[in-house]
Amino acid sequence: MENRQSRRWVWPLAVGLTLCFIWGNSLLPASVSGAISQWVKELLNRLLWFLSGGPTMSGDGVLRKLAHASEFALLGAELTLWRGKTAEKLPQVLLGGILAALTDETIQLFVAGRSGQVRDVWIDTLGVVIGCGAVCLVRSIKRRKLFREKV
Repeated sequence: MENRQSRRWVWPLAVGLTLCFIWGNSLLPASVSGAISQWVKELLNRLLWFLSGGPTMSGDGVLRKLAHASEFALLGAELTLWRGKTAEKLPQVLLGGILAALTDETIQLFVAGRSGQVRDVWIDTLGVVIGCGAVCLVRSIKRRKLFREKV
């Protein structure tokens, strides 16, 4: 029990750092954000070419949407590990993820060359649901395994 008590700060810290990363990226002007996306796209294209010798990505629109969904999937998993110990807490977890997505898009309304998009709120929310669902699935599998071992 003592070990659990001493690590209660881990998930709130992880959530805070993830939100800083997400919202920090939203504070970047479009030119900087675009340059980062271009760099990641080139890196992934080199990796794809090395692995398959085949086609690479042309635009960065899909990459940016996947990045959004991935960031928010991580946030959803962290929120679930921190707060979603029971099924009754899951609506709070999802609400927290939706509020984070709305805040993210609102930040972009005030940054040069950026704009808040309703579509992105939905993509971010889908990411939160995926992260939350992944944690719940792993927990369910673990519970079944423990139940079988006891029987």
